[in-house]
Amino acid sequence: MVSDARAELARFLEAHPETRHFDVFVNDLNTVERGKRLDRAGIEATYRSGMLLPGSMFALDVLGGTVQATGLGFDDGDADRPCHPIPGSLVRVPWQEDPLAQLQVTMHEADGRAFFGDPRHVLAAVLERVTALGLTPVVAIEYEFYFVDRERTAEGLPQPPRGPLTGRREFRTQINAMTDLNEYSAVIAQISRDCLTQGVPATSALPEYGPGQYEVNLQHVPDALAACDQALRFKRIVKSVARAHGLDATFLAKPYRDMAGSGLHIHLSLLDAAGRNVFACETPENHAPLRHAVAGLLGSMADGMAICAPGPNSYRRFRSEAYVPLTPSWSINNRGAAVRIPVSDAPNRRIEYRQAGADANPYLVLAWVLAGIHDGLTRQTEPPPALTGNAYTQGAGESLPTHWATAIDRFARSSFAREYLGDRFAHLYATVKRAELDEFASYVTPLECAWYLGPL
Repeated sequence: MVSDARAELARFLEAHPETRHFDVFVNDLNTVERGKRLDRAGIEATYRSGMLLPGSMFALDVLGGTVQATGLGFDDGDADRPCHPIPGSLVRVPWQEDPLAQLQVTMHEADGRAFFGDPRHVLAAVLERVTALGLTPVVAIEYEFYFVDRERTAEGLPQPPRGPLTGRREFRTQINAMTDLNEYSAVIAQISRDCLTQGVPATSALPEYGPGQYEVNLQHVPDALAACDQALRFKRIVKSVARAHGLDATFLAKPYRDMAGSGLHIHLSLLDAAGRNVFACETPENHAPLRHAVAGLLGSMADGMAICAPGPNSYRRFRSEAYVPLTPSWSINNRGAAVRIPVSDAPNRRIEYRQAGADANPYLVLAWVLAGIHDGLTRQTEPPPALTGNAYTQGAGESLPTHWATAIDRFARSSFAREYLGDRFAHLYATVKRAELDEFASYVTPLECAWYLGPL
């Protein structure tokens, strides 16, 4: 494995002799990129023995402060651990003028064991349980995001950008409007080119409901870890290309109060040892493996809300008739349900998991999805009847926890989370999120002063 990695570096250096510097990073719990910029000697040392970063990288809140209650700060001496290259992630950075490359790494202990706090290792551990059943997940990740103006409103809030062609600031909603696609054609085209350069299989782009909102689909791949590696490269591409065009891009779940939220949807099927799709069927309601998988997803959904909705803004996305699930329900071709079976022919039957927001960590979301599927298949549980009609006007089981504090508490108490994500990681994640919640709740906001300062 080490020799293969060194060979990958040698091929890259031979193909790109002009490259002198390399951005090397992990993605933390909130998917913030944290690492170092290295020269050639540094990147060669990384491939030999790893790049050192403190384990507290995975105990950071969204502001970059170490949550000491995790035990990974002063209690651990802020100890360094080696981070090793992720195969296939050494790529050029085409949006930079000076020759630059980037490398994604994953954290290990000094003896080579996976570091418990790295979300990529959490996914790898759950994936092992699925592959032990003789199954290979085929995964596609679908992201929604907004282009926003670099300048905020007087209140510090985001606003739609002025269109590159018209110069107008749009506030309308126009799903799949080709004029909106044309408006940002140059930006979308560069994102597409840079995805190709960095090995990110983006297949389509379409304008979504909100002004400046887009959806990009990544191709199905039979490698769950690679799918998430690519998804995080995609987020970096979108943000970087937007900046190069004088815009910002955000994967915040709900940047505007009265506009559509942005989701991270997981499309997934399973191949058996012979390469056959175990979900292949004409009628999903009558196909036992698909039903069991759906039942496992629905049964674990409420416990995983803090994974799929990781911050306070995440919960503003959960509104009635907003194409966001409010209950653990499933459907055939109905976007109001949490788990949707999209239209397809029988051989390509798949599940779409619609709970997560675009601000969620894809490693953790996919780990949770695979855990639910594993649980459903091994226990052969059964889901309720598939939902039909308006998902928001009928009871379909318990409501999902749509308040941040409630979701964190539910996750912290979850035996399912401890079983599948590991005791130490479940404690780490809940501790970091509780610290973020406490800090966020301590701030006095203009809105509460406007509402309550005078009357009270």
